Amino acid sequence: MTSKPVDLPADLASAYLALLSEREMLQAEHDVVVAERDTVVAERDIAVAQAANAQAMLSDSEALIAKLELAIEKLRRELRGKRSERTARLLDQMELQLEELVMAATEDEVAAQAAAAKTASVRSFTRKRPVRKPWPEDVERKRVVIDPPSTCACCGGSRLSKLGEDMTETLEEIPRRFIVIETVREKFTCRDCEAISQPPAPFHATPRGFIGPHLLATILFDKFGMHSPLNRQSTRFKCEGIELSTSTLADQVGYGTAALLPIFDLIEAHVFAAERLFGDDTTIPIQAKDKCTTGRIWTYVRDDRSYGGAAAPAAIYYASSDRRGEHPQKHLAAYGGILQSDCYNGFEPLSVAEKKAVPITFAFCHAHARRKFFELADIQKNARKRKGKPISPIALEAVQRYDALFEIERDINGLSAKERLAARQEKSKPLFDDMHAWLKRERATLSKSSEVIEPIDYMLKRWDGFARFLEDGRICLTNNAAERALRGIALGRRNWTFAGSQRGADRAAIMLSVITTCRLNDVDPKAWLADVFARIADLPVSRLRELLPWQWKTHKGTAIAAAA
Repeated sequence: MTSKPVDLPADLASAYLALLSEREMLQAEHDVVVAERDTVVAERDIAVAQAANAQAMLSDSEALIAKLELAIEKLRRELRGKRSERTARLLDQMELQLEELVMAATEDEVAAQAAAAKTASVRSFTRKRPVRKPWPEDVERKRVVIDPPSTCACCGGSRLSKLGEDMTETLEEIPRRFIVIETVREKFTCRDCEAISQPPAPFHATPRGFIGPHLLATILFDKFGMHSPLNRQSTRFKCEGIELSTSTLADQVGYGTAALLPIFDLIEAHVFAAERLFGDDTTIPIQAKDKCTTGRIWTYVRDDRSYGGAAAPAAIYYASSDRRGEHPQKHLAAYGGILQSDCYNGFEPLSVAEKKAVPITFAFCHAHARRKFFELADIQKNARKRKGKPISPIALEAVQRYDALFEIERDINGLSAKERLAARQEKSKPLFDDMHAWLKRERATLSKSSEVIEPIDYMLKRWDGFARFLEDGRICLTNNAAERALRGIALGRRNWTFAGSQRGADRAAIMLSVITTCRLNDVDPKAWLADVFARIADLPVSRLRELLPWQWKTHKGTAIAAAA
C-alpha cells in the first residue's frame, strides 16, 4: 500500500501512527498467507496419509487373497491327491508370489505409518496378523530385567511399590554351542597282587570317538539330506571357532556310512520283499579321470499305503556309471512281482524273465504318457513363446480324458485293493476302453509329420502295460512315489555339482536310502542318525532291526509314553 505525497502526515506523531497501522496490515496479510499455506500442507499430508493407508490396505488384501488361495489349493490336494502337473507346477509359484506380496504389504504398512505420523487426523493402517503360536517349552530362556525407576516420574518421590510387570518374548539366535566330552577311565592297582584294573573303553560309531554321535549326524544329514558340501560345512565350522578341515569331515563321513551298512542291508531286504515296487532313475554327474561322466541313481520304493497296506514304506538307492540295463537287472535279479515304472526296457528283458520262477510284471506310468500329450496342449507355455505352436485338439482331448481317470483314482486312494479293483472295473474300464478305440481312430487319420503321433504310439505299442491297473487293485496309475524319492537329488545337484567318484556315488546311495526311509515314516532323519550312531556300536546283531526307522519310531513312542 502506497500513499500519495499529499496524503502524507505533516507531523512526526501522525507519521508514526500511520507506520504502525501499515505494519499491522502487513502482519495480518502475512498471517493469512501462512494459515492458507499450513492448511494446504495439512490437507496434502492428510491426502498422502490416506493414499498410503489405501495402498497398505490394498497390499494387505492381495496378500490375504494369495494366502487363502494357497491354503485352499493345499487342502484340495491333500484331500484329493495330486490334481495335475499344471497345478503341481503352479503351487510353487503361488508360494513365491505369497512371499513377495507379504513383503510388499509390510513395506506399504511402514510407509502408511510414516505418513500418518505427520498428521493427527488420519489413523495409521495396521495389518491383521495371525495369532502366533507360543514358543516351545523346552527352548532355553533368558530373563532380562530393565532397571526400574528410582523416583516417581510425576512427583519425584522415592517411595515406590511394585505393582506388576509387563514381559515381551523375543526369539533370538545364539550360535550353536560345542562341547568336548572327556571320557575318563580311572586305573586301580591291587595292593595284594599288584594287578591293574581299568573299565573297558566305550564303543563309538567312529574310531576313538573323535566326533560325537550328534555332530556326526549333523555332518551326514547336512551333506546328504540338505545337500551342503563338506567344504561349505568346513567354512561354517571355522566361522564358529572350530577347525574341522574338509579331509577330516570326509574321513568321518566314510566312517559313518560304513557304520550304517547293516541298516542299509535290512532296508534293502524289506523293500524287495514287497509285492509291488516303484522304480525310476535320474542322472548324476560322476567325476572321472578326464571329465565328469553322466551316471545314474536308481531308486526302488515300497509304499503300500495307496491300497491300505500295513507294511512300512521304505526306499533303496543304487548308483551306476551309466544307464545300461545290466544295472537294474542286477538290482532286480531276485525280485518277482509288480514293478511300476516308465517304459524303459532294460529292467528285465525276456531272456532274464524266462529263467526266473516269478518274473516281473510291468505296470507303466500314466503320468509319463499324459505328460507327452500335456506338452502339446499346454496353452500357457505356448503363449509365452513368440511363435507359439497351435494347440493340438487331439492332445487336449487326451488330457481331458486322463483327467476323468485321475479323478476316479483320487476318490479310491487308500481303499483296499479289492475295493479299488471293483471301482475301476465299474468306472475306469469303460473310459479307458473308449480312449483306446478313440486313439486308434485318430491315429489312422494323422499324417506322418504330426507331432501327436509320438505320444499316441507311445501308448498303443505298450497298451497292455498301461491297462494293467484295471486287473490289479494294488497298482497305481502313476509312478509318483519313485519320482518324489528322486526329487531331492534333482534339486541338490546344483549344490554338490557332482559325485567325486563311483564310490562316492555309492556312498550317497546308502545315505539317501536311510534318510528317505526316515522321511517316508515321518521320522526326523537327524534325530534318528544321532541315536543310531550312539547305539549301533555295542548293539547285538540280533537287535539291529530295532534301529529300522519304523521300528525305532514305535520304540521311541513307547518309551515316551512310559516316561509320562
